[in-house]
Amino acid sequence: MSAAPGERDLDIVLFGATGFTGGLTADYLAEHAPAGLRWAIAGRNADKLEAVRRRLADAAGADVEVLVADASDPAALSDVARRTRVVITTIGPYLEHGGPLVAACAEAGTDYVDLTGEPEFVDQTYLAHHQTAVRTGARLVHACGFDSVPHDLGAYFTVQQLPSDQPITLRGVVRSAGTFSGGTFHSALNQFARAREMKKTYAARRRAEGRPEGRSSRSVGGTPHRDPVLGYWLLPLPTIDPIIVARSGAALPAYGPEFRYSHWAGTKTLRYAVGGAAGVGALTVAAQVPPLRDFLKSRVPQGSGPDAAKRDRSWFTVDFVGEGGGRTVRTKVSGGDPGYTETAKMLSEAALCLAFDDNPETSGQVTPAVAMGDALLARLQAAGIRFETV
Repeated sequence: MSAAPGERDLDIVLFGATGFTGGLTADYLAEHAPAGLRWAIAGRNADKLEAVRRRLADAAGADVEVLVADASDPAALSDVARRTRVVITTIGPYLEHGGPLVAACAEAGTDYVDLTGEPEFVDQTYLAHHQTAVRTGARLVHACGFDSVPHDLGAYFTVQQLPSDQPITLRGVVRSAGTFSGGTFHSALNQFARAREMKKTYAARRRAEGRPEGRSSRSVGGTPHRDPVLGYWLLPLPTIDPIIVARSGAALPAYGPEFRYSHWAGTKTLRYAVGGAAGVGALTVAAQVPPLRDFLKSRVPQGSGPDAAKRDRSWFTVDFVGEGGGRTVRTKVSGGDPGYTETAKMLSEAALCLAFDDNPETSGQVTPAVAMGDALLARLQAAGIRFETV
């Protein structure tokens, strides 16, 4: 459980509200938070924060406190973490900027959520702070945006419809029409450039974490092919999502004694699948060349994003096909703009869920499904993200 309401001055503190996705998260909290929510926005620029505070007050009548704290100042971050029950941060790339804040939360026993899609950062956090968070009771929950809530909670929703005493295979197929955020793009390029470091950190985590006794759970790859059930051409999707899903599978017995998950992008035609594979390959190569990597980052700047009209036209779906005990189950998760609008919604609802809902008793670094499970699923459905059996 997070700290009780009377033990801290604030329920939620949001870092990054002066950025684009952080601003949308602040807007969502101002419009949808329960009455009496005690919350604040935090960052290093007092003038920009004050402008956000006035905007929230004018638009939604929100009563928001402003806290000045630089993301690289451990003492200031510690002060903020000790005042609040939950911290949200949208300040990335997290490998560059995220370490001191998650360290402060782990030490203070403060719940933490972010929207990172960076596997190396998540593994570094586990190695450095998991045991501290277990000791203090903090829940460190990464990947609470489009990476990886639809996939993690969608897998959770699907496996509950299959027998838990039989091996389960599950695949998730992502389709979308939307724009990825600048922060996501920068993080992806950085990870492509650090494949060796990422692999080394992952291996160190595997040694430290161990495996579930008597059970196995892992993500599996594959080659492009046509899905016989969904009818889409499938392209392996190199994101953090299958790692998060497999970690939920390792922690939760409902995923069966042997759980295997594969993660794909789905297209209607072979031509788009081939083009997608070529695009990912080109980005991976370009990321190895610093001048080219910097040029690509300059083309998709952080802190900016599409206007409301374009976001309103965007959408995503994740189709799941699960098999176990002789049964096949098809489900679908769907919603609006994945990179911004729905990410802000997911991140906000995750923080509110940690602060106020009856969640499983856990601590340390945990996935969204492990930390919040049914409570977060109910919140997302109430907020308009659809989870359905097809």
